[in-house]
Parts: sequence; C-alpha cells; structure tokens
Amino acid sequence: MNDQHPVLYPTYRWLVPEQFNIAHVCLQRWSTNVAEGRRVAIHHEDAYGGRSDWSYSRLADVSNRLANGLRKMGVQKGDRVAVIMAPRPESVAAVLAVLGVGAVLLPLSPQLGTDALALRLRDAEARTIIADAGAAPELAFIMDKCPSVQQLVGLDFQNDHTLAWRTLLARESPEFRTTPTLAEDEAILLYTAGTTGMPKGVLHAHRVLIGVLPAFVAAQNWYPLPNDLFWSPVDWTTAPGLLHGLLSVLYFGRTLVTTEIPARGPDAIELLKRYPITNTLLLPSDLALMQEAIEAGSTAQGIALRGICSAGDTLPPTTREWAAKNLGTAVNELYGLTEAPGIIGHSHEKWPLRPGSLGRAIPGHRVGLLDAQGRQCRTGSGGQLALARHDIHGYPDPCLFLSYWRNDSLTQARFDNDWFLTGDMVSIDEDGYCWFLGRVDDVFRAGGYRVSPLEIEECLKQHPAVKCAAVVPKPEGARGHSIKAFVVADAGFNVRADALPATLQAHVRERLAAWQTPKEIEVVDRLPLTADGQIRRHVLRAREQQRSMLASARAKARDC
Repeated sequence: MNDQHPVLYPTYRWLVPEQFNIAHVCLQRWSTNVAEGRRVAIHHEDAYGGRSDWSYSRLADVSNRLANGLRKMGVQKGDRVAVIMAPRPESVAAVLAVLGVGAVLLPLSPQLGTDALALRLRDAEARTIIADAGAAPELAFIMDKCPSVQQLVGLDFQNDHTLAWRTLLARESPEFRTTPTLAEDEAILLYTAGTTGMPKGVLHAHRVLIGVLPAFVAAQNWYPLPNDLFWSPVDWTTAPGLLHGLLSVLYFGRTLVTTEIPARGPDAIELLKRYPITNTLLLPSDLALMQEAIEAGSTAQGIALRGICSAGDTLPPTTREWAAKNLGTAVNELYGLTEAPGIIGHSHEKWPLRPGSLGRAIPGHRVGLLDAQGRQCRTGSGGQLALARHDIHGYPDPCLFLSYWRNDSLTQARFDNDWFLTGDMVSIDEDGYCWFLGRVDDVFRAGGYRVSPLEIEECLKQHPAVKCAAVVPKPEGARGHSIKAFVVADAGFNVRADALPATLQAHVRERLAAWQTPKEIEVVDRLPLTADGQIRRHVLRAREQQRSMLASARAKARDC
C-alpha cells in the first residue's frame, strides 16, 4: 500500500484557539443551528430494550436546563462535579452541562462500590453529585464520608439528600450560554485504573479534546464519512471511553448508539447488525467475547464495520487475525495513557499495519526513548517511552494533561525536562514503529538477565490450557530474583492441575530463551485486574514479597 505517514506526520499543525469549551463544540454549536439540531445525536436502548432517539436539540434542551440549575445551586468555574450514571443520554447531557458551566467533570462508574467512590469524591473534594438509580444504594453512605458534597441531583430515585432531576429541569430555562473558558482551563478529572498502586487523579484542560482528534480520526480510518454510525461499550469514566468513545463523535456532530447495559459477546454482535454500525472502539476483552460468541454459533453476516479501534492493552495475535477475517476490516490498535490519551497507533488505510507493534506516532505527537540517565536511546534499543511537551514544530501538545490532582511532586517526577515519562519500556524500529517491552516497574532482573513479563505472558497464553497469565519476580534472598508465573487454566482444556506447570515450562522453553522459562508456575482461579481488564502486577509482586518475608521468618525461627 501507499505509506502516507511520512507525509502526514511532518505536515500536521495544531490549531488550538485561546478560548475553547468542550460543551460548546460538542453540543451548542450544533443545537443552535436549526438544521443541525434536528440531526440524531444518540440512538439509545434502555435496560429493557426500549429504544429512543435523541436529537442534538433534545440533548441541548436537557443539558441546558441542567446547566442553569447547576448555576443556581452555586456551582462555579473550577468546582468538581461528579457524574455517576449508566451510559444513557441523560449522562451525556450531564457531562456537557458540567463542562458548559465551566466546572470540572469528575466521571465515576456506579460499579466502583462505596469505598472506591468515596475515596475519589473525597480526594477531588467534589461539590455536587449527579447520579441515577444505579448509584443510589451507595450514595447514602457516601454522603456521610464526603463533607465537601453539598448537592445531590438524582435521576429515577429520591431520598432525603436528593434534588429530583425532573423537578430541577422543569423549573429551568432551555436557553443557556456556555461559560467562557480558555483552552487551558481545567475541564476533566479522571482517575487512573490503579495498575501500579493507588488511583491517581489526572487533570485535563478543555484542549484535550483537540489533542485526541488526530488519533480518533486515524484509528477510525479517517472518520467521519457520510452515514458513519458509531458505538462503543467502553466506559465513559475512562479516558478512551470518554474522549474517543463519546466526545470525539459529538465534536463532529455525528450519531452514536448507546445501550444502558453495555453490549458484549452475542449482544454486541446483534447490536452491530441491528443499526448497522460502521465504527467502534473496543477493548481486547470485548473482541475476545465477540469471537467466543461467533464460535458458539452467532453469525457475523450483516456486520458493516469499516473502522475498529482497539485500546487499553495489546491484542493477542489470534484475536487480531479473527477480527480482520470476521468483522470486515483490520483492527487499528491505539496506545495512550490517562495522562496522554492516544499518541501512538495504527491507521491501516494510511500507513501499513505492523502486527504486534503499538504502531507509529500519531501526527501531532513527538515521542522518544530515554535511558535511565535521561539520554536519547538509539534506534532499535529499548528505553522508556516519553512524550515531548511540544511537537516537531514547537507547538504545545494539547493531548498532554495539566497535572496530577494536587500532587505537584508526582507531576514533576513524571517529567524529564521537556519529556513526559510514560513508564512504559518500548523499542522503536527504523520505520518508526513502537514495540512494547513492559512497564518500567514490571521489568526486572533474574539470573543476570533483564526480564520483560509481556513476552513470557504472551507465550504462556498461546498454550490452549491457559486462559490468562501474569509474570512477576520472586525474591530469592542473596541470589536476587527468579521468574514466577501465575496462570488461570482454561476449563475447557483437559489437563491435570499438578501436571500443568511442567507442561507450560516445556512450552516456554521450546519457544523462548532458556533463561525466560519461569522457575515456578502457580495455577490460580483468577488474577487481580483493573476495571478495564489490565493485570495489577504490583499486587502479585507484593504477594510474593510477603511470602518471601514469611518464609525467611519461619527459617529463622527454626534455626533458633
């Protein structure tokens, strides 16, 4: 194919206006135009299968009334307002109302539970909560734990603390003027998944939406085209879900499909055919569930996808190949962090896919590799992936976050002069494709070798008896560390549990270097995962550290 990356990358220029508000560009500029306002913004299916269409005008009517209500309740520019709702049109209206009044959006999942919700609300010092019935059981306890919360707006539930959503909207005007905000003003506070410890608040400016658009357009094969219809089951409380799965679509004034209960597996297959959907953002686990559904008897006939973006983790080769064969188009994988959502990826209609790689730097983003001393690494060698504050033309990168929430020391620690340190070990080949080696915190030394867990985990997962795997260092006293693997066995594969470790060690030894073979393999029922399915290796490392300390203590007790 014709490789257009060498032309697209050096010619791209950021255009970030001084004044910019996400709610204005995603809603008000469409709804105030009579013709554009009639366009359907959302095709929605509720929890009972009922369908409704929300035009941009209808969405604006609800959002504007809510925004006026927030203003009357005293919500001011910079106040944190939490939205804890299922994926539904009212949630979209709430998100845009919060951004429209100049407050800081704090999107939280109702699935987090009481303690996790309270932790984030306290840390953010949220002033107001907008919630639906899915979060209601938790809120009575949370209000007592979060003294900063002054108001609770409730949809589909009522209690002593709650101002009813419908009451609020009924008494407010549908006319609303967006609060003027600068592109640099605080807009969104997202919390990391906690793969390496406690969740961190990541503060983004309004400009972040401009910053993600090149990656969104590229990964969706140059969205939008006429008749494009978008859907994603990825949670709007995450950076990919909110920015790539919701706001980018609304920025272009196009239509998306939402379901109150996220469609996965066979439900996703049927949803793709029912509308039909042309573009989607999926996690690798979503694709795996769709693959299982097809293999169990569902049919992909009638699916009309032209753009598939996968984010959150690396796609297994078998899933990547299955998707390209059964869903009508190759998958464009996209790499990003909560701090910089979408900076490297594939766009197979514009530059060649290189399966297994993270892709190339998205136009507008300048990436590099730094060694432990902060020096640039040579091509082909491994180093820590870093994102420059400024692109190749000297323009500030609007995708990059403002700071960690009220944590200047951590913010400063993540920068090395002009470079933001991602914490990921990567190599970059001579064509600019990036290859993931592992997290900086996950890479360890064993037997004198530098071990990246990813390659060993992928090798283990290729065995049909393994459903998932995680590799961590096991402390061995003065000898340093050995390689320890945790695996979850596939229930459909017939193998004795006591024989599986030796079988898997032989499997790895045949395919990788001898020193990469795990010294110990432990079969477990489940692995500790984040909400979006990423392995929390720090939990397993701490477990092994604790076991080592207990074993050492017992040995000393015996000697005494």
